[in-house]
Amino acid sequence: MRSSDVILSVSLVIAHAFGQNCPSYSSYSLSRNPPLSTGAYQLAYQRPAPECRTFNSTLVEDAINQSKDNIYDVDLFRLFENTFPNTLDTAIKWRGVAANNSEEELAFVITGDINAMWIRDSANQIAPYKTVLKNANDDIASVFRGVINLQARYLIISPYCNAFQPPPESGMSPVSNGGTYSVTPSYDRNVVFTCNFELDDFGGFLQLSHDYYTATGDVDFFGKFQWIPAVQSILAASEAMRKPTYGPDGKWIPPAYTFQSLTMSASGTLGNNGMGSPVNDTGLVRSPFRPSDDTAMFDFSIPANMMLSRYLDSTSKIMDRLPNAPKGLSREMRDMAAEIKQAIDQWGIVTAPNGKKIYAYEVDGFGGQNLMDDANIPSLLSAPFLGYVDKDDPVYQDTRAFVLSRSNPWWCAGPYINAVGSPHIRPGAAWPMSAIMRAMTSDDDGEIISAIKEVLQSTDGYGLIHESVDSFDTSSWTRQWFTWANGLFGQMIMDIADRKPHILKESFQPFFIEKD
Repeated sequence: MRSSDVILSVSLVIAHAFGQNCPSYSSYSLSRNPPLSTGAYQLAYQRPAPECRTFNSTLVEDAINQSKDNIYDVDLFRLFENTFPNTLDTAIKWRGVAANNSEEELAFVITGDINAMWIRDSANQIAPYKTVLKNANDDIASVFRGVINLQARYLIISPYCNAFQPPPESGMSPVSNGGTYSVTPSYDRNVVFTCNFELDDFGGFLQLSHDYYTATGDVDFFGKFQWIPAVQSILAASEAMRKPTYGPDGKWIPPAYTFQSLTMSASGTLGNNGMGSPVNDTGLVRSPFRPSDDTAMFDFSIPANMMLSRYLDSTSKIMDRLPNAPKGLSREMRDMAAEIKQAIDQWGIVTAPNGKKIYAYEVDGFGGQNLMDDANIPSLLSAPFLGYVDKDDPVYQDTRAFVLSRSNPWWCAGPYINAVGSPHIRPGAAWPMSAIMRAMTSDDDGEIISAIKEVLQSTDGYGLIHESVDSFDTSSWTRQWFTWANGLFGQMIMDIADRKPHILKESFQPFFIEKD
């Protein structure tokens, strides 16, 4: 999640990459750059100069300009114009083509403050631009294809790993994360940055594939390069991670993946000699690490399994249309999706202390269940956003009520922002990402407006979405450059403009300011 400055491409030169006179965005984003917005929050202008942006999209610029007329509040518009293009402005570290195929586009996307590409993060960083993507010839379409192709390569080489080094074609040197690890299967550190197995990486790749196909109808793209082998790699690894700890005869089954690291954090390594806690035979897929990169309490993540089930099913329709797809592969995708969904219904729906039926965050199939939610997506709160369940579903509604209450141990409430946090930081540190997701999964105008107000007042004047913010002190926050959360805020504004445009005509000032 993570990086510093930006370098020129070797093969397809990014005309607007950071040059000699362009500041590192790590330092640039730590300043409240002028001109400040004219509202009460006086938010900084955080976009690099056009010549310093890592990718310029006419479609995205048009969307920003059109939104200026649709958003009444000057501070809200400033936050949108800073955040929506933030990935394109700062994080497209390199674009080029594969060494063995000049038609195979590649795009290396950093997450903000570490020079590596996370599968999940990069999928979520690019996904907001589906709101402007219309066909395969659009300028932004090339970025979608480049990210999907590079993710596919990584998922074939090391499907159990989550973050990767720049591709050799970029001419960029691998970087060390400074850690000491013992991981099965082994991996090449010139290719892999970190190797936490996080199931939502598979869901992220499939979701981005779904988004590109849905927006463009460009089915031919998926049959040309490495997308089919990547899906096969996902299926094989998922099947291996469905295996229980004990066979029918009680004999121990060695796990496909183990992880140990030298760390001072209990959430940075797996217990039981790197194997994690035992799991039962459920049909769910293990995820030893969460979307936050922290270790799980119980390995069956219900949100990550929701995401995988949903997008295995939807992308099976792409596979159906590919003449070069192996026979039966689309059926295998649909079968696994259905089996996971059935397993979620059987093992993931539990009884809360108040007697309501809700989704657990994690289970182990032996009766162990973790009743909480984490701000990172996929989360239980995000289930309708993922397309897994309708937002009016009664189990989801009861789960939502649990998540957004003191019953959830990671609910962070205070005078400035009320949102789900994460063990990744600390209690009391609310994640604006969760407030954004609350708005995106609600039809209630009051709830949406309240969530937007809280996010708007949480930036400490920087005009960017932080990773976390102290609910009682907005000057206490983590990460000034978090492109995933920035893009999600922009996506939320585009979503509201589509389904509830009247909300954007509201004033979000702490007091009334008359607009000229």
